[in-house]
Amino acid sequence: MSSRKGQKKAAQVVREQIAREKRRTRTIWTSIGAAAVLVIAGLIGWAVFSSQKSKTYTAPPNANHEGTGIVLGNGPVTVDQYEDYLCPACKNFQDTSGSTITELINENKVRVVFHPVAFLNRFSSTEYSTRASAASGCAADGARFKEFTDALFAKQPPENSAGLSDAELIDIGASVGVSRDAFSSCVKDGKYKSWTAHVTDDASRSGVVSTPTIKVNGRVLQDTERTPEGIKAAVAAAGK
Repeated sequence: MSSRKGQKKAAQVVREQIAREKRRTRTIWTSIGAAAVLVIAGLIGWAVFSSQKSKTYTAPPNANHEGTGIVLGNGPVTVDQYEDYLCPACKNFQDTSGSTITELINENKVRVVFHPVAFLNRFSSTEYSTRASAASGCAADGARFKEFTDALFAKQPPENSAGLSDAELIDIGASVGVSRDAFSSCVKDGKYKSWTAHVTDDASRSGVVSTPTIKVNGRVLQDTERTPEGIKAAVAAAGK
């Protein structure tokens, strides 16, 4: 009799132990599930926040629909021009082929989207690339984007320097015909710095890793094609 009682007691202990283990397992999985929900919710929240943050910019006049560049010209062939105002190779492109781009615009052969990116902030102690790009947006406010761009490259500061000061940028803007007071306020307020960040982020996402990068109807021109003759040939081929 005592043996049966012992067996029943042992069986009861085992059942209670199994029940405790089941409750413990349920508690663990419930905690894991709750943690996973919190992580997923956090990731979704961050994605929404980042998406909203990336859209909080003001695009200058004549920006394209995506807000990633300033559009000049109405031709049938689209040329995307990615440049950094501190980039020596971009100045070289401007010196050799800038007039060709202007010529093609004036002949209504191209629609040029200028993307003033800020890739080279690390080569300036004052984030000159960002300041110059934002100032180009201010120049677009005054319908002098291309003139300001040309003047900026003509006075390009060396890499690893402070770059041009805001006062110097304002002087350049005034020299190309922008209202000094309006331009000065725009530059000092950093009105288009968030736009510059948007332009730069979009360029990186689209695979642009260096400047200058020139695309003709989406095709990236090789170094040997970034000449006046090469650009004209690429535009002619794209227009056929």
